[in-house]
Amino acid sequence: MRQMVLAGALALAAGAVPAQEMVTYTTDDSFGDVSFALENAIIGKGLVVDHVSHVGEMLERTRVDVGSDVFLYKEADVFSFCSATVSRQVMEADPMNIVYCPYDIFIAEMADTPGEVIVGYRQFPEGPMQEVQKMLDEIVKEAIGE
Repeated sequence: MRQMVLAGALALAAGAVPAQEMVTYTTDDSFGDVSFALENAIIGKGLVVDHVSHVGEMLERTRVDVGSDVFLYKEADVFSFCSATVSRQVMEADPMNIVYCPYDIFIAEMADTPGEVIVGYRQFPEGPMQEVQKMLDEIVKEAIGE
């Protein structure tokens, strides 16, 4: 598992992650500012943040315990939330779209590229789930001031 996380993080840092897997944006704004703006952008859409996973803190806290000396992130969080309106729309189109809910947006400052904050989300399949992708893209762009 550690290797998969490391490989994914390294690929992300190198810009080698295929476009069909995720959408990312970078900014030189501080992690704290972007995190605050991201939460406000989610709330501004009338949504509620269900959970914030402090992935960077967890990985650093457990790094030695799992036998690693790799410092991945200066900071990294994942915001999870849902939209009753959009979720109902996509799940009425296909009830199995439940697999995508809740929706997540990550924010990370890599240890090897301090001062650069990456914000993104996984891409969704063509069809009804593009409404979710459109919503996530709007949220991320608002958070980074685009």
